[in-house]
Amino acid sequence: MNIDGARRKILLLTILICIVSGPAAAAKHTASTSEAAVETSKFGSLDDGTAIDLYTLKNAKGATAKIITYGATLTELWVPDRSGKLGDVVLGFDNLPGYMGKHPWFGATVGRVANRIAKGKFRLDGKEYSLEINDPPNNLHSGSKDLSRVVWKAEPVYERNGAAVRFTYNSPDGDEGFPGSLLVTVLYRLTNNNELQLEYTAKTDKATPVNLTNHSYFNLDGDKNILGEVLQLNAEKYTPVDATLIPTGEITPVKGTPLDFTHPVAIGAHIAEMKGDPGGYDHNFVLSAEAGKLKLAARVFDESSGRQMEVWTTEPGVQFYSGNFLDGTITGKRGVVYGKHSGFCLETQHFPNAVNQPAFPTVILRPHSVYSTQTIYKFSTR
Repeated sequence: MNIDGARRKILLLTILICIVSGPAAAAKHTASTSEAAVETSKFGSLDDGTAIDLYTLKNAKGATAKIITYGATLTELWVPDRSGKLGDVVLGFDNLPGYMGKHPWFGATVGRVANRIAKGKFRLDGKEYSLEINDPPNNLHSGSKDLSRVVWKAEPVYERNGAAVRFTYNSPDGDEGFPGSLLVTVLYRLTNNNELQLEYTAKTDKATPVNLTNHSYFNLDGDKNILGEVLQLNAEKYTPVDATLIPTGEITPVKGTPLDFTHPVAIGAHIAEMKGDPGGYDHNFVLSAEAGKLKLAARVFDESSGRQMEVWTTEPGVQFYSGNFLDGTITGKRGVVYGKHSGFCLETQHFPNAVNQPAFPTVILRPHSVYSTQTIYKFSTR
C-alpha cells in the first residue's frame, strides 16, 4: 500500500470512530447533566406586574426543592419515605397570593434580624433605633416588611453533585428601621445525598445587627400533626423567656424540664406541661458545640413514614417552635387546613434579643467584615 492509500485508510477509520463514538459521547454528557437540574418557571406576578419566578432544584435521587423569588421562600420539599415514595415535608401555599397574604413566615428567608427584639428598640454605637411593633410589645422577625416580603434576584448555580440557586437582595440604609446598606445572599443547594444546604452571607457599609434564618414548617408525615414525631436536640441549655417570649438573659439547663430533648422524645410527650401563652414550645436552645463550626443541632424521626431529618448548622442556637399559633384559619397546599401543631420549625440562629443582651453571642456586623453562616437539612430513612 502506498503512503496516500495509508493516509486515506487512516482518515476513513477516524471518521468511522467519530460516527460510532459521537452519539455515545453526547448521550453520556446528557446523562451526567440530567442527574441534577435547575428549572425556572413563573409562579405569578405582584400587583405592579413584577414577575415572581419559581426555581425547581432536582437531584439524582428524585428529591425536589422549589423556591420562589418572593422572600427567597422554600415552597415545596419532596423527599422519599422508607418505601421510596416522595412526599412534600414543608407547609406552604399553592400560589403567590397565599404568600403575599398574612401568614406565619411559611418557608421564608427572614431578617434582617430573625426572632424577637424587646419593645422594638436597640442601641448601637450610642444611637437608639426604633422598629415596628408587629408582635406587641415586641418586634418579631424585623417587622411586617422584612426580607420575606421583597423580591430577590436569583441565578441558577450548576454543580457536579447537586443543583443550586443563589438569591441576592440589597437592603437599603434604614430598611425596616435598621442602619446601613446590607447586601444579602442566600444559596439553596439540593445535593445528591438528599441534603438541602443553605448558605447565608451579608456585607454592610455601617454597623448593623444581622441574624438570618429560614422559617420552614416541617411535617415529615404529611397531613398528621407533628406531636408523634421524635425529636432530639444537641442542647443541654436554653434561654428562658418572659411572658412576651423575650429571653430573660439567663442560660438554664434543660435537665428536669419538659424542654429536655437531649435524648429522643416525642414532641407531644411533655407538651401539656408547657404552661403559659405559647401552649407549647417556642424557645431558643443553646447548642452544645462551638459556634461557627458545623455541628449536629437536631434530629427528627417519624415512625410512620420512616423519614428522618438532621439539622446541621454553624449557628450557636436553634429556635424550636411546635406550631402553637396555627389555629385552622389557614388553608395551605392541596387544600390542607393547618391546625395547631401541623408543623414544627427548627430555626437556626443567634439568640433572640441578642442586640439587647451583651452576654449573648453578638449579632452586630460591621463594615469590612462578612456575615457567613450555614445550615443543612439532611434527609434519610430508617
